[in-house]
Amino acid sequence: MNTERKYILDAATAARKLERMAYEMAEELVGENTPVILAGIKDNGVVMARILCEQLKAIASIQTEIIEIGLDKRNPGEIELSRQMDFNGRTIILVDDVTNSGKTLLYALKPFLEGHPRMIQIVTLVERTHKAFPVKADYVGISIATTVQEHIYVEVEGNTITGAYME
Repeated sequence: MNTERKYILDAATAARKLERMAYEMAEELVGENTPVILAGIKDNGVVMARILCEQLKAIASIQTEIIEIGLDKRNPGEIELSRQMDFNGRTIILVDDVTNSGKTLLYALKPFLEGHPRMIQIVTLVERTHKAFPVKADYVGISIATTVQEHIYVEVEGNTITGAYME
């Protein structure tokens, strides 16, 4: 950890937040007939999706599939999925590390809306309380009031979230 940064989460706290969100998700998803699709937004959202996938299997034996969503977060346009699949009647959980304006999450929903999913939910580790787009996460690790000028970054090493800080 860089001591000059203003950390809002350390590795242990981030792990606890993810575990708590996995329990909340398990309560909501118990009884699903088809595997739940965890759609992680590259790069940190994919790491979170993998962590949540393992926890959901351990907590409630919920079957999950992971797909990766690729898009330019600064200028979203073309959205790429790691693989094509049938989303009809499926439960999709969109996973990202930080909800800033909500723009990335809205664009990431596009390929799923072309099918007819049963339900779409959003999970985010850090949610900023002011958004320009009407997006509200269903599962949130921590919600923080920030100014428009402040930015939140989530640090990842391998398959572990090591912290989150604000600049």
